[in-house]
Amino acid sequence: MNEFDLIRDVFAPLSPSGAPAFSLKDDAAHFTPAPGQTLVITNDMMVEAVHFTGDEPPGRIARKLLRVNLSDLAAKGAKPCGYLLAMAIPASTGKQWLQEFADGLRRDQEGFGCALWGGDSVSTSGPKVFSLTLIGERKEGAGVHRGGAKAGDKLYVTGTIGDAALGLKILRGEIAGDSSLVARLELPTPRMAFGTGLPDLAHAAIDISDGLLADAGHLARESHVRIDIQASEVPLSPAAERAIAGNSELLLSALTGGDDYELLVTVPEKNVVALTEFAEETATPLTAIGDVRDGSGVCLLDDQGRSMDYKRAGFEHFQE
Repeated sequence: MNEFDLIRDVFAPLSPSGAPAFSLKDDAAHFTPAPGQTLVITNDMMVEAVHFTGDEPPGRIARKLLRVNLSDLAAKGAKPCGYLLAMAIPASTGKQWLQEFADGLRRDQEGFGCALWGGDSVSTSGPKVFSLTLIGERKEGAGVHRGGAKAGDKLYVTGTIGDAALGLKILRGEIAGDSSLVARLELPTPRMAFGTGLPDLAHAAIDISDGLLADAGHLARESHVRIDIQASEVPLSPAAERAIAGNSELLLSALTGGDDYELLVTVPEKNVVALTEFAEETATPLTAIGDVRDGSGVCLLDDQGRSMDYKRAGFEHFQE
């Protein structure tokens, strides 16, 4: 199967026949946002043996690729429209593998309301590499950013933290644990519905990809504030609690491991009730875990209010 067969047979069915992508028969997509809307664009890559093992079902790899980008849009209060897909894949990759990959994309793009608009594919002798650029839109002037947190804000997080980090340890054979933790690693849940309410309610937001403490640090640095996190208030799933079983090192791994793709949000006191009510309306688990204060950096606190030490805040690609 050559590149043009691949486009026609496998990926063109993911594209609308008319604008903006014309069944991938043109060199570029043509898109005009709706009146009063502004574009929001994000990009994430996934590399075999770095972001996925390669043993997962192809459709699950594809769905995670789309979902990690969706999570970025959720943190901006945006809705997805379309995406561009770039692939570097070995020539030995079979049509069946690619069809299952495309089927995974189809399943989630139909669920989240977007479509394939274009991209590129190349042959490589190295590992599989996928890059997805997601285009969304939101109301003009209604953005929420990393740099908006203010002293006095309350800190909230959606869902549970640490499942993916513990799931990775299970895959590596480092610990025993429930398969649900691995499932959270391989298929995160982007908080799209909850994200739509953030521009009206939150001062700042970020999706947790590098780890809770690392991404809290991004908020603190860009907002020029200090963020205090109560370790005992960070929500853990029952499976994570069983895996950690009081092990302080595993707890720190859960707080710094990354791949959660939950939302970390700072909200002024006056909007707390509205935020919690909106979380209930969108069936989004939401937990208060700390406060925003004057100062800098991130403080992880124990039950006595003492600062807890940790060696690294989260995942870094270029860390030696």
